[in-house]
Amino acid sequence: MGTGGFAKWTRRFEDELERRRTQGDPDWAQRPTLHPAVWAGIQRFQVGEDGDGANLVGKADEAGDSDYAQAVRLFVAEEQNHARLLARLLAAGGVPTLSGHWSDAVFVRLRRLMGLRTELLVLMIAEVVALRYYRALRDGTDDPLTSDVAGRILADEQRHVPFHCERLHASLAELPRALRRPVMTLWRLLLLAVSLVVAVDHGPALRQLGVGRLRFTADTAASSGEVVSAALTPHPDAWTGAPPLRRG
Repeated sequence: MGTGGFAKWTRRFEDELERRRTQGDPDWAQRPTLHPAVWAGIQRFQVGEDGDGANLVGKADEAGDSDYAQAVRLFVAEEQNHARLLARLLAAGGVPTLSGHWSDAVFVRLRRLMGLRTELLVLMIAEVVALRYYRALRDGTDDPLTSDVAGRILADEQRHVPFHCERLHASLAELPRALRRPVMTLWRLLLLAVSLVVAVDHGPALRQLGVGRLRFTADTAASSGEVVSAALTPHPDAWTGAPPLRRG
C-alpha cells in the first residue's frame, strides 16, 4: 500500500546525515569517568542499537511505498550510528561492548512475529523507553563526552517517534475503527510493563543519573499518551510540536 508523504522524511533524514558530516564526531580524546552501573546501562543500550535492520527494511519494501522504504533505510542507518557512538564512548572509557543481552533478544523475537504493524508497535516501545533513558543520561552526568553522545542520540530519537507514528497511523487505518483505540491501549499497557522491567534492570544506573525507578516509569508512561494521540489522529507529525518533558 502506498502511504504517500514519506518523501519529506527521506529529505529530513538526508539533511540530518549531511548535518552530522559537517558537525563531525564528538571529541573521543576525552576520558569519561562514570559509575560502573552507568557503564553497564550504556553497554546494554549499545546492544539494542546495534543491528542490520534487515527485517524492518524487508517489511517496508513489501509495504509498496518506495519513499517509505528509503526513509526506513535511512532510519536504520541512524540507529547503527547510535550503536557506533555508544561503542566509541565505551571504548573511550575503557569498557568493552557486550555480544548480546536478553532484553534485546526478546524485542527482536517479538518484532519478527508478524507484519509491519506489529514490528512498528514493538519498535515504538523501545523508542519511547529510549527517549527517557537518553534524556537521563544527557542530563544526569557531569561528563561532557557522555552528555554530548547522549544528546546527539536523543535528538535523533525525537525525530524517529513522529516518523514511526506517521506510518503507524496509516497501518492502524487499515483496521476497523472500533479496533484502533483498543490496539493502542494494549500497546500502552505493554509499554508500561516494559518500562517497569527496564526501571528494575537499570535501577542502579538510573539512581546514579538522578532518576528513580518510579519517576522513570511514570515519565515513560506519560509520554505514551502523546504517541497514541499522534498515531490515531490525521496529523501524526504533530508529535514534533509536543512540549518537551522536564529535564533531569
